[in-house]
Amino acid sequence: MLVDVQLDSGLKAAGALARRYEDLGVAGVWAAEVTSDPTLTLAVAAVSTSRVTVGSNVVLAFTRNPMSVAMQAWDLARASDGRFILGLATQVKAHITRRFSMPWSEPVPQLRDFVASVRHIFGAFQGEHPMNHRGPYYSHTLLHPLFNPGKIEHPDIPIALGGVGPDLTALAGEVADGYMAHAFTNVAYQDKVTIPALEQGLARSGRTRADLWTMGYLLLAIGDTDEEQERAVVNIRNQIAFYASSPMYHAVLDAVGYGDLQGELEAIVKQGRWSDLAGLVDDDLLDHFILRGTLEELPDQIRRRYGGYYDRAVPYLPLREADPERLAQFVRSTTAPLEPMS
Repeated sequence: MLVDVQLDSGLKAAGALARRYEDLGVAGVWAAEVTSDPTLTLAVAAVSTSRVTVGSNVVLAFTRNPMSVAMQAWDLARASDGRFILGLATQVKAHITRRFSMPWSEPVPQLRDFVASVRHIFGAFQGEHPMNHRGPYYSHTLLHPLFNPGKIEHPDIPIALGGVGPDLTALAGEVADGYMAHAFTNVAYQDKVTIPALEQGLARSGRTRADLWTMGYLLLAIGDTDEEQERAVVNIRNQIAFYASSPMYHAVLDAVGYGDLQGELEAIVKQGRWSDLAGLVDDDLLDHFILRGTLEELPDQIRRRYGGYYDRAVPYLPLREADPERLAQFVRSTTAPLEPMS
């Protein structure tokens, strides 16, 4: 399992932070589309590092068009000497239509066409074929030489897809190079839904699990004392409660026997009682999502729980430890092969 990190401290700090993580031995640095455009952060990281993977987890596809995404990805692949991974996801209808004022259609076939469009554009940029993609959602039939960014040394840019439900997950297995699990998941749900869906998608494309890497978040309550760990637990509990209130994540709760809780949390949200959400998330539920311990204790826990699920893993909360050697050892220990249990 490779250990990656999230760049979450803003554009100005992205370069120094990416270099620090690279020096600590992490495999990759990632940026997400939450409060800013991740491609800006990744551009800074790409030219500030020389070894780490630089990737988006994720760029929201339906707020953009394939040409603009392909051009950004092409620039980032060129700037990083081929270290860039393009991670895409759909978001949900309310955000696409009401926050971004963009149209919403059928997410699975639209994302399929989006990926096909981007890959076609990459080939046209590289001179492999004329620009002539005519899909059910996107049409790209013009590439004037003046607007062609030209060939790059590493044109095979990996594309990963994020998803929760079985349909988008199966699409990742069918058409993507990687699959990015949502932060709100657990191994029971992955056994019941995620893995079968990935296998279904892989079978459609005549591929095997070896042809697809997976990536997941680690919800870690890190601390040298119980008090420090509990402070981290409070932050994670609030986030779990927020996700659990959404109907789209009902199946994730149901997989661990908490399906009825989703309706209770949703009712509280509709009443505007946001501060009451976390109180309904008990420790038994939380333990399906999080791991607790010191930096020295957690690597073994991580490998035993997630070693069969994730090829790459990203701590959900920032790694705030000031001692660089301690962090570097955490990375080395998490990456090391799992010793058999006696």
